[in-house]
Amino acid sequence: MERKQTEPVDDSISLLDLIIVPLKRKRTVLSITLAFVVVTAVVSLMMPEIYMARTRILRPQQEGSAVVSKLLSQFGSAAATAAGLFGLNSPNALYIALLTSRPVMEAVVERFDLMERYGADSVQAASYQLSSNVKVRSSSWSGIITISVYDRDPELAADIANALVEELKNLTKKFAITEAAQRRVFFGERLEETREALIKAEKEMADFKAKTGVLKLDAQAKAVISAISSMRAKIAEKEVQLKVMKTYSAPDNPDLQKLEETIRGLKAELKKLEKGEGKGYDYLMSTGGMPEVSIEYLRRLRELNFTEELYNLFLKQYEAARLDEGRDAVMIQVLEKAIPPEKRIKPKRRRMVMIAAFAGLIVSVLTCFLQEYIEKVSRYPAYRAKMETLKKHLSLRPGDE
Repeated sequence: MERKQTEPVDDSISLLDLIIVPLKRKRTVLSITLAFVVVTAVVSLMMPEIYMARTRILRPQQEGSAVVSKLLSQFGSAAATAAGLFGLNSPNALYIALLTSRPVMEAVVERFDLMERYGADSVQAASYQLSSNVKVRSSSWSGIITISVYDRDPELAADIANALVEELKNLTKKFAITEAAQRRVFFGERLEETREALIKAEKEMADFKAKTGVLKLDAQAKAVISAISSMRAKIAEKEVQLKVMKTYSAPDNPDLQKLEETIRGLKAELKKLEKGEGKGYDYLMSTGGMPEVSIEYLRRLRELNFTEELYNLFLKQYEAARLDEGRDAVMIQVLEKAIPPEKRIKPKRRRMVMIAAFAGLIVSVLTCFLQEYIEKVSRYPAYRAKMETLKKHLSLRPGDE
């Protein structure tokens, strides 16, 4: 009798099998690989073409690091060292944050009417969409900031990239980034307040003269009033400087302590002048023996002179801050202006098809080996019984047990 073959054959895969099996099932290999390639090619053709426009700018080399270093030096060497370790003394992070900020994005959205293009229902939603299409990176060794914009329209991508730089310039002009700009803003506010106070004092003086008649003061009285007004104005100026310095200086800063000592000395001199004890002035100029109308006139005249002196001092400080701001202005220089790109950045159809062909080849070879294994297994009763048991358990429904 002919003996049945019940022992399975060797299932190990040799190097020869790696060549024979795919060749034997080359139709499967070709069909699966071709399917991967065709589907990927169709999908890549359906994908929208995206273009990338790029512009490069040079960060302000002197202003940024000088201002940050000066501020950090007020807190000691430890703070400056820690900031250096964490990269806080590099202005690149500041300008990248400004470029990707909401005011810049919203300004660009409104300039190019991107709400309609993106199908957004609000400027904020369109700004988020624009942010996802903008990539900003910087080079740590060269300090060059690169702005990349992705869009379906190559010309619009270039226009948006250049517009981002323009809006960055507008934003840096609006905000006080430099120390001089901060002083200019601060003294500008004080100047406006003092101007209103001066107008009010002039009006009160005019009303008082019209009501009581014009009083004539001698030269000594005028000199004392002028000296007191000048001293009060100088104290007010120093106090404003002290307030500005406290915004970026530690309490133990020698310059801060020196300024506080100067203010105390000026106040002591003012007290002597107001009591008639100042050197070179007659103590009889004390207001104790003057008629009530004269005292009120002197008070109003002194207030008017003080306001005028304070206004002139703030005006000088404001103009000096403006000159310093112009000298230390943030100069953002465009190294490479964005132009409409000629070639799309994505989809990369050739690369996609090549990757799909490689993936299809791998899948098809694995499929061939799986088919080969199933075919060998089906020849032997032991394997057939195991396969039937596996199918039975896979198709078993609850309640069939």
